[in-house]
Amino acid sequence: LIVTHPSPWTYIATADILDEEMRARVDAHRARRGEDWRTVEAAQALVKAIREAPVDGPLLIDCLTLWLSNRLLGGADLSRDRAALVDALSSRSAATVAVSSEVGLSIVPDNALARCFRDAAGELHQAISRSAGRVVLVVAGNPLTVKGPPIM
Repeated sequence: LIVTHPSPWTYIATADILDEEMRARVDAHRARRGEDWRTVEAAQALVKAIREAPVDGPLLIDCLTLWLSNRLLGGADLSRDRAALVDALSSRSAATVAVSSEVGLSIVPDNALARCFRDAAGELHQAISRSAGRVVLVVAGNPLTVKGPPIM
């Protein structure tokens, strides 16, 4: 979706690199993206990274639910974080794609932390989709436009 816009592109990664396997994944992902991508690692400071990204350049965020997990486990105020994220995204005029996992499509988790995460993810997705011009659910590489103009 993002590469249909002119480069250079900015990629904001929200993964915490905690072991060598994750480092190898990140390195491989970075190599696949190529030279036209500027990568910013923001496991916690996503809002700051969005605000510091070039205002006129395409932005890809991967992934909101990973960032949410980082914030939840860090004891953050999720309501405040959600509002700040929506504000940062809404202030952008350039193409912005945010990847996130729709965990609410699964069964109700059997523990409180997982239920809290699922609910927080749903609230985050709803808040972002309210201000987004387009919302696309991608299943097995197939886009389904939920809101806004269809992808051509």
